[in-house]
Amino acid sequence: MGGWVGEVVLGLVVLVGASVQRLAGIGFALVAAPVLVLMLGPNSGVTLANFAAGAISAVGLAGSWRQVRPTTMLPLLIAASCTVPAGAWVAAVVPTSELLIGIGLLVSAASLLVIRGVRAAALRGVGGALVAGATSGFMNSAAGVGGPAMSLYAVNSGWKAREFVPNAQLYGVVVNAFSLATKGLPALSASSWGLVAVALAGGAAVGRLLAARVPEHRARVVVLGLALAGGLTTLVKGVSGL
Repeated sequence: MGGWVGEVVLGLVVLVGASVQRLAGIGFALVAAPVLVLMLGPNSGVTLANFAAGAISAVGLAGSWRQVRPTTMLPLLIAASCTVPAGAWVAAVVPTSELLIGIGLLVSAASLLVIRGVRAAALRGVGGALVAGATSGFMNSAAGVGGPAMSLYAVNSGWKAREFVPNAQLYGVVVNAFSLATKGLPALSASSWGLVAVALAGGAAVGRLLAARVPEHRARVVVLGLALAGGLTTLVKGVSGL
């Protein structure tokens, strides 16, 4: 899909992703990354997801940074920073069809795990933070979907929604910055970048309005349902290209 139609679709995907991320603390990559990958290819699609998720996280963090738990977040961030290069290497060397299959599987599996609210002793305490951070950093760099591992850690640690969102936003800023530093920015036209910027601003505004009206659990159900559909579509696309 190219020309102005492709740019409009790109803007809409970013707008929806930014809205759900601003609403739920995670979700941009889960909702938007599969579509961006199908539109732009695995490398540019994932990298744009990293950029947009980091940007919308920074917008949310600007108003909630006082609620962040620095001590709790440090092991997650350190572990993630160690595995980001490995994810970037995988994304660079794996052929397109195989990478689409991998991204589809990761998004689908991550969505199902979060939907089920998986409980595991390995995801609690400092050890759980290291496991979740390492898994998330790799997945974020390779497939653009680092949020689910962070979400599972929060569930197993007993975090409430109001605690999760600001800490998830800090995590999104830092880990996506690491991913972009490793891989660089996607190659988009000036008009596409302009559209992405407008869509991010619009999504931030829409998400803020929805946050005051939509219960958090309902928002997460919608986010995860869209993510699962996108993951399965990407998986089918990868299989068909073999």
